[in-house]
Amino acid sequence: MAWFTLLLAGLLEIGWAVGLKYTHGFTRLVPTLLTVASMVASLGLLGLALRTLPIGTAYAVWTGIGTIGTAIIGIALFGEAASAARIACIGLILAGIVGLKLAE
Repeated sequence: MAWFTLLLAGLLEIGWAVGLKYTHGFTRLVPTLLTVASMVASLGLLGLALRTLPIGTAYAVWTGIGTIGTAIIGIALFGEAASAARIACIGLILAGIVGLKLAE
């Protein structure tokens, strides 16, 4: 259950990272409220996952999920570069997350 909670926390991290783009420097009310709610929920779920998972593993997985998801959304929605090197680096982050899970 802790791993599922951590996955949800990571997905919410993607939400708030992307949400920051839509707040326009926290000048738009609704995107700002949704972004802050996602931040609070993400940190809360991370805290719950940390009850049973090691902090080094959980934090690395949480940030890794957020990094990968945010990078992919940046490519898909915001036209950011999708070079082979960038995709390979995203793959390396994914390999690290899988490795941490398998080592658990």
